[in-house]
Amino acid sequence: MSVDIGSSHQKSEPNVVPLCDILLVLLIIFMVITPVMQKGIDVKLPETQQAEEGSGPRGSSAIVLTLESDQTIKINQDTVDFNLLENTLRDLYQTRTDKTIFIRADEGLYYKDVLHIIDIAKGAGIEVLGVIPERYKSGN
Repeated sequence: MSVDIGSSHQKSEPNVVPLCDILLVLLIIFMVITPVMQKGIDVKLPETQQAEEGSGPRGSSAIVLTLESDQTIKINQDTVDFNLLENTLRDLYQTRTDKTIFIRADEGLYYKDVLHIIDIAKGAGIEVLGVIPERYKSGN
């Protein structure tokens, strides 16, 4: 190991301490902000119980709103005009204590059409909204 005492050759090294400080501060900021920025909707998953065959969602008193491929809307097999849907739902749920509806849509429809129906249902005062996840094809 040799040491040059009289040499004019200088070694310059970057000072990385300020860089590490900045990176640690940024890391802490992102760790604090990330949980606040997460957005979403609350989802209540169904319980896994074996339902009776043919009972449908929660028995016979459940209301199922079906959106067909030709944009017709049915509430428990009764056809409803799109312009009167909100008023019909509001009248239907006005006297009910269980404000739950199940929505089923044709598999060929756009997602925005289903979301529009969900918005109308929420605007009519429906509190719990269930989406039937089974594939549905109009006419079957």
